[in-house]
Amino acid sequence: MVVQHGLVIAQWGDTSRKSELYSARKSFMSALVGIAVEKGEIHLDETLAELGIDDKEPSLTPTEKQATVRELLEARSGVYHPTVYETASMEQAKPPRGSHGPGEFWYYNNWDFNSIGVIYEKATGQRIFDALETQIAIPIGMQDYRPSDGYYVSGGRATQYPAYPIRMSARDLARFALLFLHNGRWRDQQIVPSSWVTASTHSYSDTPTGGYGYMWWTSTPANGPRGPAATLLRETFWADGHLGQYAVVVPSLDLVVVTRVDAKLTKKQMGQQKMEKLVLLVEAAEGASDDNFP
Repeated sequence: MVVQHGLVIAQWGDTSRKSELYSARKSFMSALVGIAVEKGEIHLDETLAELGIDDKEPSLTPTEKQATVRELLEARSGVYHPTVYETASMEQAKPPRGSHGPGEFWYYNNWDFNSIGVIYEKATGQRIFDALETQIAIPIGMQDYRPSDGYYVSGGRATQYPAYPIRMSARDLARFALLFLHNGRWRDQQIVPSSWVTASTHSYSDTPTGGYGYMWWTSTPANGPRGPAATLLRETFWADGHLGQYAVVVPSLDLVVVTRVDAKLTKKQMGQQKMEKLVLLVEAAEGASDDNFP
């Protein structure tokens, strides 16, 4: 789906079909945390020790327990405990336990993201999937999402913090992206604090193609010039999921681009380079009129 100025200007495929978000779920979790922070239910600088967070043997060290909620959101906790719902490449890239202290190093870490889910549920008294319905889905008019579209993946013997996958349609994902394009506001209601939208889509770490915020990817690095793999022309941020689940926001063009890949229907994938090429093609078409075509 391509949405500009709040209007769907292109769509193809079954945009109402629900499929796995994979890691795009994390941007939803970030939004829920932002709402809880505004209510005073979660405090970003609380440490794991203060929250009573530990894990299965080998349990967390005193140093690891000094990681904060903010560092979990940034994927900078330094906690490299076994976790669940990781790809093979994520497992291979994981640093050794104790190799980096809290806040010192960015690593895209499912332990951080999964533990945030448990911290959220304990702090608010709500299941993630119920909160997503009442605090985001209903207020912005999602058409397909139900709490039953979310489920937990247990960590078994590895960890006590489950993953929380979510199934969602392309049109509902587009509404979520529009919410962030509009600084957390939907019509006359502020759903996610505007300050949180700004903070969560700001880059705190460098990545090969830009940066990373609070469970959102960005085209802008935290420090220095963009890397050689960066291709997007304008400041952009996006939710990103395995196989090709993207919700891309280009604020300067008032633009949202959503792509979905359903593993039940195809073995094809859409990597980030293809996503960026699609966004660049959409950007190049901006402002074009029928007069430009025969």
